[in-house]
Amino acid sequence: MKYFFPGIFGAFFFAWIVQIALPYTSLSRLEPVVDPDTNQPYPYNISGVAQQGRSVYAANGCVSCHTQQVRSDSLGGDAMRGWGTRQSVARDYIYEDAVFLGALRVGPDLSGVGARDLAKTGAEDLTSVEARGKNAAWHYIHLYNPRIVSPKSNMPAFAYLFDKRKIKGEPSPKALVLPAKFAPPADYEIVPTPEAEALVGYLLSLNKNHDLPEAKARPVAAVAATAP
Repeated sequence: MKYFFPGIFGAFFFAWIVQIALPYTSLSRLEPVVDPDTNQPYPYNISGVAQQGRSVYAANGCVSCHTQQVRSDSLGGDAMRGWGTRQSVARDYIYEDAVFLGALRVGPDLSGVGARDLAKTGAEDLTSVEARGKNAAWHYIHLYNPRIVSPKSNMPAFAYLFDKRKIKGEPSPKALVLPAKFAPPADYEIVPTPEAEALVGYLLSLNKNHDLPEAKARPVAAVAATAP
């Protein structure tokens, strides 16, 4: 009994050091990395509409079906699926107070969804106004009813994030362009609410494909070429 309680205390103290103190000390020293080509730091701390959209993302349970962590090639084919150009690392999340890593992949990973050519714009620069505008339009339609763009999707429709309203005068420039099967009556239009606009702004901000010292991005084609 002489060494029982000191032994218990020592075991817990050692576990605290290894599992809490050392990781915290190591991760708290991580800093953004400046891209030498653009002179822009990464990761960046989102703000404004994107930050508001992060709250909408959380409130609507998106994290229940989508992850935001790209696994290394040895653990899965995330890169070959187009979900990211490198594995996710701790530095990616230094500005996130609640990290949406997720646990299920009912839907695809969203780590780099803001850099995907979802609308097939053909634009090389996915940060261009044209590409972002077309990708935003795709997101709005997908949120309103995922079956419009993916007939076999099991994602729930988020139609409550949109307003169906009677057209008065000129149609809204924000009105969704929907196929006839899903369109409202001719004198009505579907317009995104501020919550929908914020959520799409957040989705467009997600781009964890930047080079880091500990994780270099590479083309998806290069990953596929090395697959067994």
